[in-house]
Amino acid sequence: MNEHAPQDGHQTRPVIRQLDENTANRIAAGEVVERPASAVKELVENALDAGATRIDVAIEEGGKRLIRVTDDGCGMTGDDLPLALSRHATSKIDGTDLLAIRSFGFRGEALPSLGAVGRLTITSRVQGGDGAQIRVEGGRIAPVRPAGANCGTVVELRDLFFATPARLKFMRTDRAETQAVADVMRRLAMAEPYVGFRLTADGREIFRTDAEQGELFGALTMRLTRIMGPEFTENALSIDAERDGIALTGLAALPTYSRGAAVAQHLYVNGRPVRDKVLSGALRAGYMDVLASGRYPAAVLFLNCDPQLVDVNVHPAKAEVRFRDGQSARGLIVSALRHALAGAGHRASSTVGDATLAAFQPEQAPPAAQRAWRPDTPSDAAIRASLDLQAPVEHRDPGFAEAPSGRYEEPSEQPVAAPLGAARAQIHENYIIAQTEDGMIVVDQHAAHERLVYERLKAQAAEHGIRSQALLIPEVIELSEGDAQRIMSIADELADLGLVLEPFGSGAVALREQPAMLTRLDAKALIRDILDDLADQGSSDRLRGRIDAVLSSMACHGSVRSGRRMSADEMNALLREMERTPRSGQCNHGRPTWVKLRLTDIERLFGRSG
Repeated sequence: MNEHAPQDGHQTRPVIRQLDENTANRIAAGEVVERPASAVKELVENALDAGATRIDVAIEEGGKRLIRVTDDGCGMTGDDLPLALSRHATSKIDGTDLLAIRSFGFRGEALPSLGAVGRLTITSRVQGGDGAQIRVEGGRIAPVRPAGANCGTVVELRDLFFATPARLKFMRTDRAETQAVADVMRRLAMAEPYVGFRLTADGREIFRTDAEQGELFGALTMRLTRIMGPEFTENALSIDAERDGIALTGLAALPTYSRGAAVAQHLYVNGRPVRDKVLSGALRAGYMDVLASGRYPAAVLFLNCDPQLVDVNVHPAKAEVRFRDGQSARGLIVSALRHALAGAGHRASSTVGDATLAAFQPEQAPPAAQRAWRPDTPSDAAIRASLDLQAPVEHRDPGFAEAPSGRYEEPSEQPVAAPLGAARAQIHENYIIAQTEDGMIVVDQHAAHERLVYERLKAQAAEHGIRSQALLIPEVIELSEGDAQRIMSIADELADLGLVLEPFGSGAVALREQPAMLTRLDAKALIRDILDDLADQGSSDRLRGRIDAVLSSMACHGSVRSGRRMSADEMNALLREMERTPRSGQCNHGRPTWVKLRLTDIERLFGRSG
């Protein structure tokens, strides 16, 4: 029964009530503090704003029982502590300009929200001052009292959500919550290489990174090496670009160093870790035709701009941002990534070679068998036999190079010092073996030539444009008035790709021409997909992707097929063209086109090292 409907059937007017401050804080906590990791994020960001150079975080039971954040920042006085627990009280902004935000915590919601749903204690001391402490439990604030403390601040939060026990039902296991806290710490540590971070869970240290030294990019690279692993930085490209007042720096991995999920993608705006659909879409677009389906690039990218150009006040959790010109930021990321990948040329990730070596590893024999099989010194008979085999002879049986064709063709002189070396053999009519100064290269001839042909086709399309074909009867596509205006706003871009649209009354467009290479085009479905991209990301690469897919298919059918025997000169010509061609380290489907085995690794396989 409706509580507003009295027994006589007359409807009463709902009463408007002013919620008390404690209730308002608990409501705010629902947005700001979703889980223990959210509380850690807010407290660590406050420590960074305070100028801390060392931040220690200790948690128990995944942060549900205890979260303690200790920093060596500027600290607070006893008079500051009650004000810090008031809603919308902050030292970060003065309220005159909500876009001029240069700090992490600026909304003044974190501490009062935490105090409303947990047992919060803040102990702090400023340089040259006395220590002070304040407690708040379920929104009830106790008086400030003196306390012994080092310079800086210690924030201790116990029994998170004890005042709102229903929230505890949504918490995951202690292990999952601990992992979420560790992820937050790593994400923040990536952007602050000059700050040391330490995380302990139930008394066990699970993450630590000391403050880095040196210039910024070197310090950042070292920090990412420690957090992302040396394989990432070894296989990453440096990104440094600027456009329209937005600077982009960071590292982006080679396409052949990809992941099965978007777990290695980290985006920052003015040092703040963000999750933004436009920026994530730009990252995908930058790798559009160099990754296999279902693979995700690895990258750590930092966008820096005037705070006036980006709104970080979108959500209380501050994980979302809104650019004044989102397309400019997106275009910068896409162009910078494509330029870096093109500049990498034939380079492929070192992990490909490591995986190849792992596949070659022989089974380990027992130690005694190893000693019997490989004596420390050869016998006299073995030495004499070896010398006899090395003596010159007038005739030998055909060697490895002569065996396939029965006739040895002397190749033209090729430089072993070249990046991909000189071709020495072809095996299984598909794999080229090349010798380098320090090892050997194995090339998949079909995959490599497919990428070369694809890049030539793309260059020709960019130079001469995409040829369009006029329709005998224009196709009318009914849309809403808003969608019709939205698709016509990018009509010029679509026309450059061979798709010519014209307005056709209110809420409809007419397709006059379509790309000639797309013979079976469902124009209505394509346009609706493009509209979905525009609504979700503000832009669309769907038509470009369809055209690239056709060019890729053409390249596949026009490249050197597996099973074709190649001459030495043909193999070397392929190697040289790979060295000159952008993105030749991976085929059109994102697979590597070549792997490198270092001579030292090969010798180790045969027990010759050391």
